[in-house]
Amino acid sequence: MKFAKQITTFALISTLSSFAAAHVGLEQPKAVAGSYHKLTFKIGHGCEGSGTHTVKVSLPETAMGAKPMPKAGWKIDTTIAPLSKSYTSHGKTIEKDVREVTWSGGLLPDAYYDEFSIQVKLADTPGKIYFKVTQLCEKGRWDWVEIPAEGQSAKGLKAPAPFLEVEAKVAPEHQH
Repeated sequence: MKFAKQITTFALISTLSSFAAAHVGLEQPKAVAGSYHKLTFKIGHGCEGSGTHTVKVSLPETAMGAKPMPKAGWKIDTTIAPLSKSYTSHGKTIEKDVREVTWSGGLLPDAYYDEFSIQVKLADTPGKIYFKVTQLCEKGRWDWVEIPAEGQSAKGLKAPAPFLEVEAKVAPEHQH
């Protein structure tokens, strides 16, 4: 009986420590270049034990035509800014696009987890795309903005920015 209690205590401590180390991540961390993709950011905890009331996602120019998903009880704001390079969508030249999406006014208690989604069209270029996320809470904040240097692992970072691994399109003759 004592051994079972020790195992249960160890399991509980292991689970709690993994939650404490949780960070913002993407539900689907891989996508195909040039495709439409749903970016779903997973918020696993609040700040200093307090609930989250605002989540802001900054979008790089390689994530185009952003359409955020509404969440009951939350307000959505988008920031549209000029692009360094225009692109064509449905026959129109796009020179300004959504660069930030902010959900605010709701409350995600620290003890719960939730998801915040945005649909985007990805550029045709493969590689990693980083998304800087700001999480504001009743007490404190998390700025998930750290991007590893070339060759560095994100594992050593305290507040790594979530990223999407964009893979090259497979040519039709290579598909099965």
